[in-house]
Order: sequence, then structure tokens, then C-alpha cells
Amino acid sequence: MADADLVIAPVLWPLLTGIALALTRRDRARQRSFSVISVLVGLLLALVLMGRVLDGHILVFRAGDWPAPFGIVLVADRLSALMVALTYVVAIPGLWQSLQVIPPELERRSYYALFQLLLMGINGAFLTGDIFNMFVWFEVLLIASYALVPILNRGYPLQEGFKYMVFNMVASTLFVVAVAVLYGVMGTLNLADLAVRAAQMEDPRLLTVIAMLFAVVFAAKAALFPLYFWLPGGYDAAPTPLSGVFAGLLTKVGMYALIRAFSLVFPLDPDFTRRLVLVIAALTMSIGVLGAVAQVTMKRILAYHSISQIGYMAMGLGLDTPLALAGAVYFMIHHSVIKSALFFVTGATEHVTGTESLKQLGGLARPYPALAAVFLVAALSLAGIPPLSGFFGKLVLAQAGLAVGELAVVAVSIAVSFFTLFSMMKIQVGVFWGPLRHPDRPARAGAVGRLLLPAAALVLVSVGLGIGAHGALGLMQQAAAQLVDPAAYIEAVLAPGGRV
Repeated sequence: MADADLVIAPVLWPLLTGIALALTRRDRARQRSFSVISVLVGLLLALVLMGRVLDGHILVFRAGDWPAPFGIVLVADRLSALMVALTYVVAIPGLWQSLQVIPPELERRSYYALFQLLLMGINGAFLTGDIFNMFVWFEVLLIASYALVPILNRGYPLQEGFKYMVFNMVASTLFVVAVAVLYGVMGTLNLADLAVRAAQMEDPRLLTVIAMLFAVVFAAKAALFPLYFWLPGGYDAAPTPLSGVFAGLLTKVGMYALIRAFSLVFPLDPDFTRRLVLVIAALTMSIGVLGAVAQVTMKRILAYHSISQIGYMAMGLGLDTPLALAGAVYFMIHHSVIKSALFFVTGATEHVTGTESLKQLGGLARPYPALAAVFLVAALSLAGIPPLSGFFGKLVLAQAGLAVGELAVVAVSIAVSFFTLFSMMKIQVGVFWGPLRHPDRPARAGAVGRLLLPAAALVLVSVGLGIGAHGALGLMQQAAAQLVDPAAYIEAVLAPGGRV
């Protein structure tokens, strides 16, 4: 397959699969088999794409052979290819658990077609080379999530659905305004061309104002403080397999957009924007974890933790050094894997007992020791206990913070880790230890092994990231090196050849 075709394949493949699934939505068996084949092929394509860019090459697809900045471009560098591969690492377990728990009537409402539409939007956002099409891909994935959660699922609380949709519509409107202002000032929306023109601007204050507009938009997508309030209700009310996929991927798209925009187009100002990002990161970590401590259901605790952990990624962006960016990327990978695993364990627990409330559960470790063991390892990884992946992500960020003298944010990140451990043990003790308080559903008890499989696989990935931290961090540092030196990216996009 040609390089250009390989770049667009992660976008085209889920689109074609989604169309095929929509046309066969009455045939449940075919829907299921097509979906499984599609995500496996998608993972293969993503791995081949990553293999082509690992040596530092940047691949570009130009729609209709129109040259940048006039035409639409998709760009694959180390970071974007890594994120596309991560999409399938999370999507495959999510699809597997969906096959076990999604009721047939939901499947017939084009569940799997919408799942593919979601993947297409996420992959498009990771690969796009211009900021207007980033807006388009955000809308594609949001439309899929609107249909998958509040509309398709009739049990979804209307208040949460309304809040989720209205908030994202407001954020999307602000996105359009920011894009219009950017085009009016710069005359282009291509990221590489924007990077060139931004470096030539005589008045950096105007660029800072535009940068703040985009910071607000992407912070809302990433659920950073104070724009996080859409997330807990949305994750809590979604079917648990979707909660796992959303927790693994949706906020990462916002975080990816922040890292891409602020490393390529809007360099952080040390005296203002960098300081502001660090303050927001510290508040996000703190508010998220305190919210988690106060919750009494598994999904809401995990949802608030998602907010808290996004703060660590923002910390890496705010520190703005190659080591910090590598730490942020490593943390994104770690969090996607481990948070999805925790939601999938919750899904298995809920499927067997009919609840995920801590007040109604207890003693599940005795009948389901594997369930308790997988949750414990995932929880320890989230809290940052060595030698699991969470420990190395936090260690690298702390080292990067100490290296530039940002002691306050490092202290906050360490303190938040203790609260994270506390709230994870709250679940472990409340759900799995002590006397058995909730009888299981015998008809569903046999399904635990199948339901637990995706979570166990992701926990093994986390263990592998921890054991192989040296090699994984080396790859993240290579990705960060491309971010801090965007000359190759700009040359690849603006040069006629499309590959450097």
C-alpha cells in the first residue's frame, strides 16, 4: 500500500465498515462478525502506519492532489500514528465487551455502525493537518457519541444527555468562532502554514488572544478545570463498554489537540500561558480526585478520576520541555489503557450483580477472585504504584517538573496520587472485600470470564508498559522530539513530495 493511502486508511476503513453495517443492521450475526473483522484490520493498518513513521518519516495524504495549504491534508508523524494505534487498542476490548452485554434491540439500532463512525472521527482528529478539519472530525465523533448514548440508549437520563449535548454544542460554536478569527488574521488554516506565519507575526499579543480561544475550546474537549462538568454524568450514564471507550479516547482527542496546537502553532509564553496551563493542571488534578473521593458508585469515582488524570497530561504540556512532553504522551497511553480496563471491570461487576453502587456491593472477591485481582492491579497502576505504568508516567513528569524548578505542581501531583490510591482502595474494599452483600445473578455468573477478558488484556498492556518503560519512554521521547522541532512536519506538509 502506498504511503498516502496508508495515511487515509484509518479514516476510510471505519467509514466503509460503518456503511456496510448500516446496510445490514437487521442481520445481527453479520453485524457482529463485520465489526470484529473491521477493528482487527483497523489495528493492523494502524500498526503498519506506525511502523512506517517510527524512523522519523512524516507521511502526508493530499485530497485530490491539491497542494497544501490549499487542499485538505492528513498527516502521520510518530505522535498521530501512535494515537491511531491506541484507538484500536482501546476499541477492540470495548467492542468485545459490547458483544457480551449490549442488548439485541440496541444492536439493531445501528450500534456497531455508530461505533465505527466514532472511530472514524477519532482517527480523523488525530491525523488531520488543518484546524478546520479538526473541527469537522470533532463533530463526527460527537455526533456518533450523541447517537450512541443519549438518543440510542432510551434509559439515558435526559438531564445528563441535554447537558452533554448543549455543552459540546457551545464548545463547537466557540470552535467555529476561533477558526474564523484565526483565518481572518492569518489567512490560512493549515497547521504547517500557520506555524510558518505565526513565527513571522510582528505582534505576538494578537496570537496570544487567538491561542487562548483555542485553549478554551480544547480544554472543554479534554475536560480540564473548570470545563469538566459534562464528563462525570456522561460517563456514568453511558453503557459501561462505551464508558470505557469514552474514558480511553474522547478526552485524549482534546488533549492531543492542545499538544499539537501549542507545540506547532502557538508556542507557550513562559510568563503567561505556560504558567496558566500549570495552574489549570494543578486544579484539574486536585478537583478531580477530591470529586472521586466523595462518590459512592464505581463509575462516578472512575469518571472523576478521568478528570484528575487529565491534569497530569496538562502538567506535561505546561512544563513544555521534551522530557515533559514525552511524559505527557506516555501518560496518555497509560491512562487510556488502564482507565478503560477499570471501566470494563465495572461493566463485568454490574452485569453480574446488577449494580455498581458501593453501598450495595461487598465480598465479591470470594466468588470472583479474578475480577478482584484485575481491578486491584489496574487500581494500583492508576495510583502510580511501581512497577506499573502509572508510576513511570508520574515519575517522568515529576522529574521534568523538578528540572525546571516547578516544585508546587510536582507536590500537587504527588499529593493527588495518595488521594487516588485512597479512592481506589475505597472501591476495592467496598466491592471486593468483606462479607458478600449482594447475591449475583446465577444466569450471568458464567459470563464473568468473557467480560473480564478485555480488562485483563489491557492490564497486561499496562504491566508491559511498566516493565518495558525504558523502551516505551524512548519511543515517547522520539515523538516529543518531533513536537519540539516541527521543521520536518512543516517541510513534509508544504513540500510537493509529501514525505521527508
